[in-house]
Amino acid sequence: MSEPALPFLPFALPEIGEEEIAEVVDSLRSGWVTTGPKARRFEADFAAFLGDAGLHCVAVNSATAGLHLALEALGIGPGDEVITTTHTFTATAEVVRYLGADVKLVDIDPATLNIHPAAVEATITPRTKAIIPVHYAGLAANMPALLALAKQHGLKVVEDAAHALPTTSAGRLVGTLDSDATVFSFYANKTITTGEGGMLVTRDAALAKRAQVMRLHGMNRDAFDRFTATVPSWYYEIVAPGFKYNLTDIAAALGLHQLKRLPAFQQKREQLAARYNKGLRGLPVILPPPPAPGDTHAWHLYVLRLADGAPIGRDALIEALYAAGIGCSVHYIPLHLQPYWRERYGLQAAMFPHSQHAYEQMLSLPLYTRMTDADVDRVLAVLHRLLG
Repeated sequence: MSEPALPFLPFALPEIGEEEIAEVVDSLRSGWVTTGPKARRFEADFAAFLGDAGLHCVAVNSATAGLHLALEALGIGPGDEVITTTHTFTATAEVVRYLGADVKLVDIDPATLNIHPAAVEATITPRTKAIIPVHYAGLAANMPALLALAKQHGLKVVEDAAHALPTTSAGRLVGTLDSDATVFSFYANKTITTGEGGMLVTRDAALAKRAQVMRLHGMNRDAFDRFTATVPSWYYEIVAPGFKYNLTDIAAALGLHQLKRLPAFQQKREQLAARYNKGLRGLPVILPPPPAPGDTHAWHLYVLRLADGAPIGRDALIEALYAAGIGCSVHYIPLHLQPYWRERYGLQAAMFPHSQHAYEQMLSLPLYTRMTDADVDRVLAVLHRLLG
């Protein structure tokens, strides 16, 4: 008799515990299912986790929303240019277009896969108003260099930290650096999840206030304020044409307990990445770049690159992994290859050689806290069979 087939090993799964479930149930029973006391608590807890009393945290329904709100509050608009990496998900760039501004895409550092400061510097024009660095896969971008460039040229910096909780740069948590705003993601496959959700973090009180107003239709008072006041407080004013970007209490209920578990989640992700690193030695692959000494990599993704001359191509390798019951993905198909960005800005692969080469060789292996050592070993065994 043949052995039974192993269950499919997915690329990512969230880890939701009984505390999160109980908190969600409590929200449902409380009557506060939209933005209310738990969203406020989550904002306060997030600021406390970052450990900087000068920070303002604004909970939103996605990191995309947070990036849009940050750029809007900074006054980005038609005629402006914003520089970001081609090697990212489209959300990083599309928010610039929401505001009528133009995106300038630049190449990555081939070692770190993060936005290359030299490429940023070469792209700055009189129209440039902001830079959006992306901390790819959970490894900090070169923030000292990027912040110095921004200061030199009078540019705003909004960090796309969707992958970067709890990443550090030069010993400081991403979210506490000297940028104008930082935006985190709590999507289902991120290092903590609220299902859908995000957090905008800033030291700028005016930026935070603008984001709070704009996340809920441009109202000068949110529903929690109006419905919990002890005197009649039905009156509100629309002070701007805002958006619908608020985080619900049901989602925040998950976040309250996910945040408490983040240190343990981070430790597990580091252990899994180390097991991959050890097990892949000797194969024709390029391992993910490590963090700088003393810094923390969030290990949102484990991105493997095939070395030149590997016995199998990237696409065939992914198909073979799927045939063996192992899910994987590619992060990302660069923006310069996507029809909208390519056609709008006349982009060609030759303009982004490092991103293009990395894309052609990369795949993201399964990495999530519910994985076991046996799960990692299963992936490694298939990779050794295919690449050894």
